[in-house]
Amino acid sequence: MADISNRFGSVQFDGGTESTQKLKRIAIGAMVLLAVLVLLPNIFTYINPGYVGIVIHRAGGGVDPVPLGPGVHPRIPFATGIEEYPVFLRTLVLTRNSGEGTSQNDEINVNSVEGQPLSLDVSMSFELDPAQTPKLYSTFRTDMDLIMHGYVKQTIRQALQEVIGQEPVADVIGPKKAEATNRTFALVSKRLAPYGFQVKQFTINELRAPSTVMDAINTKNVMQQQALTAQNELQKNTFQAQGDSIKAAGRAKAITAEAEAQARANELLARSITPTRVQYELTKKWDGKLPQGSGGATPMIQLPMKP
Repeated sequence: MADISNRFGSVQFDGGTESTQKLKRIAIGAMVLLAVLVLLPNIFTYINPGYVGIVIHRAGGGVDPVPLGPGVHPRIPFATGIEEYPVFLRTLVLTRNSGEGTSQNDEINVNSVEGQPLSLDVSMSFELDPAQTPKLYSTFRTDMDLIMHGYVKQTIRQALQEVIGQEPVADVIGPKKAEATNRTFALVSKRLAPYGFQVKQFTINELRAPSTVMDAINTKNVMQQQALTAQNELQKNTFQAQGDSIKAAGRAKAITAEAEAQARANELLARSITPTRVQYELTKKWDGKLPQGSGGATPMIQLPMKP
């Protein structure tokens, strides 16, 4: 019986050892898999299409001057960091309407040359030069959204103040709005270019002034329109009067010429009428018959006397 017990006990002991080994192998495999899952994102990084990766060397090497393009790239775990910057076309909308831009009021406030306050809704479309994104990150050390609503917004505000601050408010709202937009576009493009911004379009979507200023501008515009209408009417009447005068002068000249021609014709006719010509004309019209009446009057036609 002792032998049998020893044998059973031996079998139970062996079976426990094999089970323990299996559990150890499963545990080790799970730990390896977990380690791989944890380390994999640190071993490889994926850059989305339309973005570049800024490589940050955490061990003291600073920022790599060459960004990573889209795709999968190897990296040293825990020693490097990756910051993605978008390089596709983006539009920054700065407006007080929370439904178009951000949830906050992003309108731009400036003053005209008279000191009148103006608020503007603007938009700017731009792309980033991929080669300059490491320099951009080294300068600001933050993500693109914060750069756009920080430095870029301030650059736009400063450019608008420089341009609109030199113009009367009525001109900026009216005839010089396009000129102010183009001048601001040139300034913003020049000042953002060193950081890799390629400005494609800049637009002043809306420009708002105090109601008192707008009322004064509208009244001025109405008066100018009325003055222009009166001037056009006066010019029209002047042209019409000049036309009538020219026509009258033409008619008078024509009448004078006609009278002179008639007088000249009468003069010539008077000169051509002589007793002989009158007698000749009467003779041509006489039918050869003497008047039937009798009397002492001398006949109109004097017949030549026979010799």
